Amino acid sequence: MISFATTVFLSAFLLFQIQPIIAKMILPWFGGSSSVWSTCLVFFQAELLLGYLYVHLLHELLSPRRQNVVHCILLILSAATLPVIADPAWKDAAFENPTWNVLVVLAAAVGMPYLLLSTTGPLMQAWYARTFNSLMPYRLYALSNLASMIALLSYPVLVEPYFELHDQAMAWSAAYVLFVVACLASARLSWQGVSTERERVPASAEPTPRPPLRECLLWIGLAMTASLLLLAMTRHLTQDVAPVPFLWVLPLSIYLLSFILCFDAPRYYYRPGFLVALPLAFFALDRVLDGSSMDVPVLVALMSFSLFVFCMVCHGELVRRRPPVRHLTLFYLMLSIGGALGGTFVGLVAPAIFNAYFELPIGLFLCAALVIVVLWRELQPRWRGLLLLALLAYGYRLGGIAVGYVEDYRLVQRNFYGQLRIADVTDDDLGVKRKMFHGRVNHGEQFLSPEYRRQPTAYYCQHSGIGQALRSLAGEKPLKIGILGLGAGTLATYGRQGDEMRMYEINDQVVDLARSEFSYLADSAATIVPVLGDGRLMLEREPPQNFDLLAIDAFSGDSIPTHLLTLEAMQAYLRHMKSDGLLAVHITNRYLDLRPVVAAAAAQLGMTALLFDLEPADDDRFCRHSVWALLMSPERAATLPKAMKASETLTPRPGFTVWTDSFSNLLSVLQ
Repeated sequence: MISFATTVFLSAFLLFQIQPIIAKMILPWFGGSSSVWSTCLVFFQAELLLGYLYVHLLHELLSPRRQNVVHCILLILSAATLPVIADPAWKDAAFENPTWNVLVVLAAAVGMPYLLLSTTGPLMQAWYARTFNSLMPYRLYALSNLASMIALLSYPVLVEPYFELHDQAMAWSAAYVLFVVACLASARLSWQGVSTERERVPASAEPTPRPPLRECLLWIGLAMTASLLLLAMTRHLTQDVAPVPFLWVLPLSIYLLSFILCFDAPRYYYRPGFLVALPLAFFALDRVLDGSSMDVPVLVALMSFSLFVFCMVCHGELVRRRPPVRHLTLFYLMLSIGGALGGTFVGLVAPAIFNAYFELPIGLFLCAALVIVVLWRELQPRWRGLLLLALLAYGYRLGGIAVGYVEDYRLVQRNFYGQLRIADVTDDDLGVKRKMFHGRVNHGEQFLSPEYRRQPTAYYCQHSGIGQALRSLAGEKPLKIGILGLGAGTLATYGRQGDEMRMYEINDQVVDLARSEFSYLADSAATIVPVLGDGRLMLEREPPQNFDLLAIDAFSGDSIPTHLLTLEAMQAYLRHMKSDGLLAVHITNRYLDLRPVVAAAAAQLGMTALLFDLEPADDDRFCRHSVWALLMSPERAATLPKAMKASETLTPRPGFTVWTDSFSNLLSVLQ
């Protein structure tokens, strides 16, 4: 038992430890988008499906000892693909087809080891049940989920803050070698305990008929619904509510916790209690989706409670309907098919066919419908009718919420990089103001009346840090200005005749909307040069541009991507700037305090960093709260206008480690 348990625990730990490692490794190549994590989850679920299919076929087609031989050969071959480090050559074409490129990069970097890890849980359980004639192999499944949770929760607390990314990958690769050794030892134990012939059920044994198709489809549906809700609610937390990268840990941990509780013992799923809690969870999500105003902690707590109830119901009903041990691998195969279908729908299908985030209402309706299907045979006719009416009413309610996602907006679009919405609002004095939203975050706005349309607004108004910097450079000499992140194109208002403004933008939909829905670019007197692609990657390919000012204003939701704030990124920016140039970094954020990050990088590079924190008056119609950091040489800082010298000088936080491409710690900058 100890040998099998050790192998299962180690495989599950490595299975989940590699997920944040490899996702963080490739995140900069795809613009730091939150969709990178969703696509990674799709890949991992697809690999689990392939692994479970392999185990099922191995179990059904080969004798026990031949299973051992085949699996041991594949284990040794997988070790030959180490270390698990993504090939940097892929980043050159990453943004051209980001979804499929993420999948290809992952397959090349971790495909073989991850596949073999994914087979270990069900394979060890099948071997254990056969070798020891045990009726409780499901506890090994719970053990694997416990190890997965430990791996998941330990990464942001114990691994990421203390080890560079390359060291993490190398340590994981070494641990994988230990796993291969442990698995080979378990295979040897299994070899000694089984016959050379394929298993046959003794004639005296009680028959175990194959589960019917209806039952298999129900297994798939329950697993798919839990997976769909996991990814959809994770997206809601990380992008629309609180775009902090750690928040993917919370829903995934809840999802795994439900597995542990349900598969460890049936008593943990108290059916009457969870069926009573289910309507409460639906009501809680209704308040969230309806846009009701609430504090972020309350919002996170409601979503966490709801996801826990949904997953407990789905996984609890799966455990209640689990088959005899003989059909164990088929059961896991159906679960993996459902998980992969749910992940594929949210990560691949929904962004391609929907212009808004309709997958969460769809998942909620599926959950309600499946509960009725599960209970149908146990219900009296009158209860069946009442539940069907309740389901129709809930479907109508969810449909109204989904329509509300798009009906009050002028235009709604969606792709790999997120959802963009254009809305017109009316100001009583200044007329119509058009806004661009990425998720729920304002990414630019413009008054449409001819009198005010050329007036810079929001985070870029004349009193903001970037506004003061650009006005301080105004003179007879033409300027060359670089901007990472286009938004609505507001900074183009500062362009003068003879100036050149190179604007780097990774999302082609943003470029199209800035041109078609806003007039900043068309109205600018400067020459506008749009460059499509990740700003940092584009700059690394270009010859020195000799910018007078370079503005880093690329946001994904509410946060600037991490790879644009590292020491290597700052060095790349400086290569394109004049010796007396200004580097402006937009660090406005509700959840992260990025001042220590900028201060540490500036100190490392011997630069002066000034902070411009604007809190506009209540009656200011043009400005929004904004925080900009301006980096420059000490000599350039001495020549600034008097008004700008009055700003706060950023100093490094004691003990704060400078961020690099191999190391960043978001926990250290949470507000």
